[in-house]
Amino acid sequence: MPGLTHIYCGDGKGKTTAALGLALRAAGSGKKVLLLQFFKDGKSSEFAALSQVENITVIPQTRTFGFSWTLSGAEKAEAKAYYSGLLETAFAQAEAVGLLILDEAMSACTTGMIDENRLLSLMRQKPEELELVLTGRNPPQSLLDAADYVTEMRKIKHPYEQGVAARLGIEY
Repeated sequence: MPGLTHIYCGDGKGKTTAALGLALRAAGSGKKVLLLQFFKDGKSSEFAALSQVENITVIPQTRTFGFSWTLSGAEKAEAKAYYSGLLETAFAQAEAVGLLILDEAMSACTTGMIDENRLLSLMRQKPEELELVLTGRNPPQSLLDAADYVTEMRKIKHPYEQGVAARLGIEY
């Protein structure tokens, strides 16, 4: 059975949560899962749990760069090279897994940290059985068109609007 491509997007909470729920489901069925999170430093609470789940591998990030709009031209070039390398690493390992999750791939595209056309090319060349999940805000139309599933999480109300900061174990 061919693997399909999922996009979880929108301004609402739940994109990463949905992707990680699918990771748990896939791992529970015996599938190997590979997770790459762009822009996240591995300190979110889910990493403590994921490290204990057999069949789930997280590609570690050894660098952080801050917000893209605060970076100099040289820093942006360095970050782009780093994130592009992580993307290539993930797809190079994709033959050995059943599910590949690229968390915040949309943000990586829209900020120019990974090339949209390269991601699209890798999506089209993915192993036939590979299930692929991409998350993030503002997905480019080309990626939406290439996906089999597109689910939008829409924010209606969020505690942040009332001054409630992100909470450990809930938002991170």
